[in-house]
Amino acid sequence: MKHPLSESLSDKFVLVVLGLIVLTYFLFVALPIIGIFLKIEPNQVSAQLRNSAVIDAIELSLLTSGTATLIAFVLAVPTGYFMATRDFRGKALLDTMLDLPILLPPAVAGIVLLYAFAPKGLLGPIFNKLGIIIPGTTLAVVIAECFVASPFLFRASKTGFERMDKDIINSAKMLSGSRIRVFFTVTFPLTLNAIISGTIETWARAMGEFGATLMFAGNLPGITQTMPLAIYILLYSNPLGGVMLAIILIIISFSILIVVRLLERKRFRIQA
Repeated sequence: MKHPLSESLSDKFVLVVLGLIVLTYFLFVALPIIGIFLKIEPNQVSAQLRNSAVIDAIELSLLTSGTATLIAFVLAVPTGYFMATRDFRGKALLDTMLDLPILLPPAVAGIVLLYAFAPKGLLGPIFNKLGIIIPGTTLAVVIAECFVASPFLFRASKTGFERMDKDIINSAKMLSGSRIRVFFTVTFPLTLNAIISGTIETWARAMGEFGATLMFAGNLPGITQTMPLAIYILLYSNPLGGVMLAIILIIISFSILIVVRLLERKRFRIQA
């Protein structure tokens, strides 16, 4: 039988080791992020925000990521509802396919989009007949961002619909004969926090998209050069401009994480 003192010392040793591991991991993540904020002086911020390359990249990123998120919302939320409320043969395969872009390496995502929408690709000839060439355009940026980011909204909305209180939904269906009315008055409000969280995450992923955009749309200033692509170029020609864009993306990402955490906490409190 072990002595209580030895058990206490053993527990303290484990806690010390665990604390050192946690501290090491925290510093591993935090120090590089803190370091980039130290690379630019406060008096240099306004100068970089007047840089045309920086401004163009910010404006293009806001336009394309906002459009991609809107498209993702129209496509992913109804699909999430369908997948959460229906059982059918092949559902697991379809569910896996819709999640696949999350795990695809960015270069692979860019290649599959290129071979789908290039003039000689799978769908390219159809657009050629309409006089539309997609690669190398702002539309290509939107498609790339929507392709890689929409699964976040699909997954969030599907999870939200699956966690609904089925008794409330069934009661609403008995009181109202319209499935559409029940969806908009009961189902959608009950999953609103989950959908908002997924929408925010989708927008953040679209804002940070790099690899697929570079492979599919290229890196043309004012046309396809979003903030991540501009960082890649500016780090060689104007390092401070690249650092400024990186800081903006870090602030956006951090803010989004806080909002998502608050929404999740509110959702769990309501469910409890």
